[in-house]
Amino acid sequence: MVVALLLVMLQLAGAASAASLPVVINTWAFRKAAETAWRVLQLGGSELDAVERGCGQCEIDQCDGSVGYGGSPDESGETTLDAMIMDGNTMEVGAVADLRHIKNAIGVARKVIEYTKHTLLVGESASLFAVRMGFPYEDLTTQKSLSMYSKWLNQSCQPNYWKNVVPDSSQSCGPYKRPEEVTCKEQTILQRSIRNHDTIGMVVIGGSGTVVSGTSTNGAAHKIPGRVGDSPIAGAGSYADSTAGGAAATGDGDIMMRFLPSYQAVEYMRMGTDPTVACQKVISRIQKYAPEFFGAVICANTTGSYGAACNKIPGLTQFHFMVSNPLLSQPTEQVVDCI
Repeated sequence: MVVALLLVMLQLAGAASAASLPVVINTWAFRKAAETAWRVLQLGGSELDAVERGCGQCEIDQCDGSVGYGGSPDESGETTLDAMIMDGNTMEVGAVADLRHIKNAIGVARKVIEYTKHTLLVGESASLFAVRMGFPYEDLTTQKSLSMYSKWLNQSCQPNYWKNVVPDSSQSCGPYKRPEEVTCKEQTILQRSIRNHDTIGMVVIGGSGTVVSGTSTNGAAHKIPGRVGDSPIAGAGSYADSTAGGAAATGDGDIMMRFLPSYQAVEYMRMGTDPTVACQKVISRIQKYAPEFFGAVICANTTGSYGAACNKIPGLTQFHFMVSNPLLSQPTEQVVDCI
């Protein structure tokens, strides 16, 4: 009886000590991104520095082909980038979307905070801003992205994101147009690889409780040119508030952005909800409307407690993410079962 009681007390003590600051948490098993962000903090860098450098590491490494240059070509074969960074002290956001010819998207997003009164810059104009800020103008296309594009064309442009158009988008590459008479019909659910929607999302909480979040992605593969997903949208891709915590999302941005999951998760944590439960609650909310959506959310509060949740679908039954804090000897991959 005494031994059992002692074990329970040790377990409770372990659970209590799991919350520790500073903390870095990021989506997927992007270890180098976590290591880079943690190293920045250990060397005295700011939370903004850590998020920028951590997500920027994934842009350099082309994490899973879903972040940075040379991946996820759109319908015209071009790779474009989306990114954001948010300061939870000032609530300032810098974001870029449909960014072209610039590799360091999150670096440009931070410059939006530092040198403009705006929040979001898009398209070629965002690229021109980046050049004025000193970023090199480069080709984001690689042999890999060209190969992806050619394979897609050879498969009659399947899958794609069109509906209710002529010619039939399930059999043809178009060009598409609106039919004379629009007849709504049941849409076929396309089987897309989970790799089509990956994003690095990161939350960093410093020792003083400062919260910063950020994202970077090259978006959905074979998207319609001009498409912007959830990643650069504050409250959707990520959200940071130093009075509550931070969250970041990854997955099918066209669905997830409609629910502002990162904002909602932070608001749950503000009310005292455990980070894991906060993540689960926002996933459950989306499930009611899109039960087969692909997505996950990471959450961390200002005490350093953290959690994650994902929607269980074929091909995604568990979600892997990275955590760094003083209680871990090194950035550590952790796993949650999807709900």
